Amino acid sequence: MVAHVYMLRCADGSYYVGSTRKPLDERIREHLSGAVDGYTARRLPVTLVWANSFERHTDAFDVEKQIKGWSRRKKEALICGDWDAIQAFSRSYQHHGRAG
Repeated sequence: MVAHVYMLRCADGSYYVGSTRKPLDERIREHLSGAVDGYTARRLPVTLVWANSFERHTDAFDVEKQIKGWSRRKKEALICGDWDAIQAFSRSYQHHGRAG
């Protein structure tokens, strides 16, 4: 079963990262309707800014957790598809003893 990792930009400019086994468009509609209680329900509307699909839900969940630990700049580099910046931010954080 396909699983998705996705990133939403909330009305307050913050980012939300999640994963789902549901069809992605269905999950986004749930966020937009406020049916997903919690972070996004208090920051509507939201916009899908990045997503990726995985064959295994465990892989999607692992990537979700990884991205949640990233800095805002690194998340924005991912949204832009700027792989050089993602790597640079990773090296910068590793150099300073923090997770990327």
